[in-house]
Amino acid sequence: MLGDIDWSRQGLWGVRLEWGLAGARALGPDSACIVVVDVLSFTTSVTVAVDAGTQVVPYRWRDDTAAEFAAKHGAELAVGRRAVSAEQPWSLSPAALRRAPVAARLVLSSPNGSAISAAVSGVPVVAACFRNSTAVARWISRRGWGTSERPISVVAAGEHWPGQNILRPAVEDWLGCGAVVSALADCGAGPLSPEAFAAKACHDGVDDIPSLISNCASGRELTSGGFAEDVVIATELDASGVVPTLVDGAFIDTGR
Repeated sequence: MLGDIDWSRQGLWGVRLEWGLAGARALGPDSACIVVVDVLSFTTSVTVAVDAGTQVVPYRWRDDTAAEFAAKHGAELAVGRRAVSAEQPWSLSPAALRRAPVAARLVLSSPNGSAISAAVSGVPVVAACFRNSTAVARWISRRGWGTSERPISVVAAGEHWPGQNILRPAVEDWLGCGAVVSALADCGAGPLSPEAFAAKACHDGVDDIPSLISNCASGRELTSGGFAEDVVIATELDASGVVPTLVDGAFIDTGR
């Protein structure tokens, strides 16, 4: 197990950072809290849904089992971006969620942020992105987390190469993690691991986050597919005060 390898746990630091499901599993057991960042688009979609009062249930698999899972949990099911219809208006698209009727509970499945959120156990899990990075940092700070004694771990979800189960490090998630780490540092959290420090430095050195995200590979992928509005919503910097936290299997706002 990666978590059993001492160097993998970044154990000296109060704010740590890793990539993907393996990174979450490596850092999670020693953490006071795990912050998942999947900017395009799981955690952005979570903030949009929770802003509207929806409880979001993460699910790893986007297959035939998802409908059964949603029914079991008394939730609507979000479909793929291109599968939206009048009968199923919810999807992983933040723009589609804004247009759709507000659901009481919604299952959001994705192989990235949702998979990480659903797989972590025994540790509070928070969904963060550019829209709520400051709110999340302040919530963590109020609990006295983000210290060497009570470290928090920020996890960049990343993407997968098309048709391959191979992690593609994504600049939007790296910078989204940097936004969270920067806000945590402003609240006095630390010390920062080298990984967290590097993400913060990258974030703080970018003058125009929205432009960079819209022109990165993932942003161009969504725009070329007709979903440019999703990228715009994902770069609404600190537009939301929600702190979506997994409680009994669903993300709800614990920040207010």
